[in-house]
Amino acid sequence: MTDLSNFDPNSVGNPNNNIFGLPFTEEEARLIILPIPWEVTVSYNAGTARAPEHIFNSSIQVDLYDPDVADAWKQGFYMRPYDKKVLVKSDYLRKEAELYINYISQGEIVEDNKFMCKSLKEINEGGDFLNNWVFERSKELLDAGKLVALLGGDHSTPLGFFKAIAEKHGEFGILQIDAHCDLRKGYEGFTYSHASIMYNALEQIPQLKKLVQVGIRDYCQEEVDYLNENKDRVVTFFDKDIKERQYEGQTWKTIVDDIVSYLPHNVYISFDIDGLDPKLCPHTGTPVQGGFETEQVFYIFKRLIQSGRKFVGFDLNEVGVSHDEWDENVGARCLFKLCNLLVASNPVL
Repeated sequence: MTDLSNFDPNSVGNPNNNIFGLPFTEEEARLIILPIPWEVTVSYNAGTARAPEHIFNSSIQVDLYDPDVADAWKQGFYMRPYDKKVLVKSDYLRKEAELYINYISQGEIVEDNKFMCKSLKEINEGGDFLNNWVFERSKELLDAGKLVALLGGDHSTPLGFFKAIAEKHGEFGILQIDAHCDLRKGYEGFTYSHASIMYNALEQIPQLKKLVQVGIRDYCQEEVDYLNENKDRVVTFFDKDIKERQYEGQTWKTIVDDIVSYLPHNVYISFDIDGLDPKLCPHTGTPVQGGFETEQVFYIFKRLIQSGRKFVGFDLNEVGVSHDEWDENVGARCLFKLCNLLVASNPVL
């Protein structure tokens, strides 16, 4: 048990401590944050692979008082050091992917170029490596009785964690906050693209009974077709439709309760930061106009907990890094709220 008698939660954060300036070791902490420095398949802005380190640094500025969940931090949050081997592999494959994306964007045929064929094979093998790496580490933590959160990186990162959650909890649903559907099959030839995470989850994880998407505002015909063909497993609340319901007089509570009603008992939250208004995340990988304020999203999470559903894990992805540290500052505060709510939804018996 951590001795907090000399820890002042009202004082300046100590950078020599762990995430949010908290004085916990991994053994003492109830919730472990697993950082994934990976962004191989991003198709617009890069930088999110270094988000975990930047969010860690910004987290020292986050005040520990949360009016929704007082003192949740006292159960202990700990972020593991990021694995430098994963970052090096991401950086190498990212360069390969940039060359490949540039090649196919000009209408060139991959099969006509042996180097591009080799690059595509290496990139897809990299995706396999990451999925297995994430699965093994998240499963190990879950089996040890820890609550687990994943911090990306791009949105391809949590597939292995989804699989570990399925093994641990059985049937579950995903609440996805996002500007994008992420339902493309092998986008740009990449099997494990950031734009394919939910397609892969639905196709590979039978325990995933329901995907509820919220804030979607940038998608393609292929994804519309997939939604129409899988209405039993996927419910999508488009940003446009949400706003029109509000324009016509519906309250946010009414809409949120509708969103929550589609989720099963066990719920995992997958939070792509680009689900927010881009003024809050201007350097995210693929920003799109529209989106939410942070408090709107936090209210969804709050109502989810109040509904009696069990919050079993989360990922926070696509946080960009910037010279003014704005993106990582917002990311750190979203991370803190999610950590608090995950602990609150899993009381110690």
